[in-house]
Amino acid sequence: MYNTSFIKKILLIATVVLFYSCDKDFNSIGGSLIGDDHFGLESEKYDVLAYNQEVTPVQSNGLTLNGLGIYDNSVFGTNTSNFVSQLTMVTDAPTIGEAPVIESVVLSVSYLSHVTEADPKGGNVYALDSIYGDPKGKIKLSVYESGVQMRSSYFDGGSQFAQLYYTNQDSGTDPINFDTSKIGARLNDDPDPAQNDAFFFSAAQRKDSTVVDANAAVKTYTYTYVTPEMRLNLNKAFFLEKILKAPASKLSSAAIFQEYFRGLYFKVEKSDGNPSNLALLDFAKSGNAKITIKYKAKTAITTDPDDTMEEKSLVINLSGAQASLYQDVKNPTYYNAVTNPNKTTGDDRLYLKGGQGSLAVVDLNGFGAKLDEIRTKNWLVNEANLVFSIDAEKMAGAYEPKRIYLYDLDNSLALLDYSLDGTTATANPPGKIIYSGIINIDPTSKRGTTYKIRLTNHIRNIIKNATVKNVKLGLVVTGDINTITFGQLKLKNDIFSNVPRASVMSPLGTILYGGTSSSNVPAGKKLQLEVYYTKPN
Repeated sequence: MYNTSFIKKILLIATVVLFYSCDKDFNSIGGSLIGDDHFGLESEKYDVLAYNQEVTPVQSNGLTLNGLGIYDNSVFGTNTSNFVSQLTMVTDAPTIGEAPVIESVVLSVSYLSHVTEADPKGGNVYALDSIYGDPKGKIKLSVYESGVQMRSSYFDGGSQFAQLYYTNQDSGTDPINFDTSKIGARLNDDPDPAQNDAFFFSAAQRKDSTVVDANAAVKTYTYTYVTPEMRLNLNKAFFLEKILKAPASKLSSAAIFQEYFRGLYFKVEKSDGNPSNLALLDFAKSGNAKITIKYKAKTAITTDPDDTMEEKSLVINLSGAQASLYQDVKNPTYYNAVTNPNKTTGDDRLYLKGGQGSLAVVDLNGFGAKLDEIRTKNWLVNEANLVFSIDAEKMAGAYEPKRIYLYDLDNSLALLDYSLDGTTATANPPGKIIYSGIINIDPTSKRGTTYKIRLTNHIRNIIKNATVKNVKLGLVVTGDINTITFGQLKLKNDIFSNVPRASVMSPLGTILYGGTSSSNVPAGKKLQLEVYYTKPN
C-alpha cells in the first residue's frame, strides 16, 4: 500500500516536471515550435530598407571548397573559376633509387558524389554533387607549373601578417598574377582530348585491377572500385627531371620543396563547340587531391647488369596554400543593379551572388522606429521572421541556391538566432533548421518560392537591451551553413570590409524582392519584418 502510494506520487511529480520542462523549452525557443497559424498571437509588420552591394575582389585562400570550370548563367553572366595550389611531399627526403624510369604520373582529385544504386557488374553507380551548368558540358583544362611562391605570412615594419590571396589574381594588373607567372607548357598533355581540350566531369566510378599471382598459369585479378574522380596523366619527362632527378636537398623539407616546386595552376577555357560547366571540388581534404608517380629504380649502386629494377611510388599531395581565382563577365542588368544601389528607399530586386558577386544590405529601420513604443507597452516577442520572396520569373531555368545566410554586417558576426540553434541533421540541410534560410520549393513547379530566416532572439535582444544597436544585416548565398568565418575584401568600402567565406565558395545566385513600395514589387512579395507578440491587456 505504502509502496503503491509512493510510486503514484513519484509518477505525479515526474509528470509535472516533464510538462514544466516542455513549457520551458517552448518559451525559451520563442516561436520556433509554433505552427504557422500563430493562434492567439498578434502580428505586426515593419518596413525594411534593403539594397544591393557589389562584392569586389575578395580573399579566396583557405576555402573548404573550390570551383573549377565555367558556369554560364543567363541571369548573372559567366563565371570562370581557376585554381592554384601548393604541393607537399607525403614523405620528406624520399629515397628515390638509382636510374629511375617513370611508368606513370597521375593527378587525381575526388569529386563530390553520392551512390544512386549498386552496379550489377561491381561497385556502385554514382551521381555528382555540386556541379553546375550543362550535365554533358566540357571545358579546356590546362595544368601548369606555378611560378608564384605562395606564402602563409609576410613581414612588414617588423610585424608578421597573414598572406592573403584574392579572387582576381590571375587577371588585371595585380603584382601577383598566377596566369602570367605560369611556367612552361601544360603538364596534362596526354593525346586523349578528354584529358585536356575536351575535359568533362565524369560520374563513372574508377576500376583498378591488381594481379593476384603473376606466376600462375592463368592470371587472376582483384578489383578495387574508386569513387568518381578527376584522373589526368601528366608529363612523365617533366616529373622525371623535376622530382626523381632533383638534387636531394630540394626534397629535404616541405619549406624547401615548396620554394623549389611552387605548385600547380589549373586554368580553364571554353572547349570548342561544347557547352561548359563548373564543379566544386575539395582540394584541401587530406589525400583527396594528389599526384602519384609510379616508377622503377635500383635500390643500391651496383655494376651488375642482371640486377632488376624495383617498382616504387611517390605521392605528392595538393596541400598548403590554395586559392580560387575568378574571372566574371556580368550580365548588364545584374551589373547595373549591384553598382547603382538605392540606399535611400531601397531596391525592388535584391541580387545575391556567390564568389566575387554581390550581397544585400538589410536595415530593420521600420522596426527601429517603433522600439520606444514596443518597450513602453511591454510587448513580448514570440516569433520574428524575415521572409524573402524569389522573383521566379527572372530566375526561371537557373540553378537556385539551397540556402541563404543573414548575419550582423556591422560587426561581421553570426546572429544570436544562428548561435543558439543547436539543431543538426545527417543530410541536407546540414543543421541550423530553426534559424533556417532554407529554400522553400513549390511542389508543382519544383522551383523555389521563398527563404525564411528566424530572428526571434535577435529582436528580443534589441528590445530588452537599450544598449544593443539595431545593426545593419548582410544577406548572402551560402555554400555551407556551418562555415561562418569571413574573407577580407581587397579594397574596403564604407559599408563592409569582408564577406562570409561560404558565400565566396558558391557559384550560385538568386533574385529576391526588396522592401520598397514600388509597383514593381507584386502584392504579397514585399520584404517586411513580421513579429508575433503577446500584448498585455
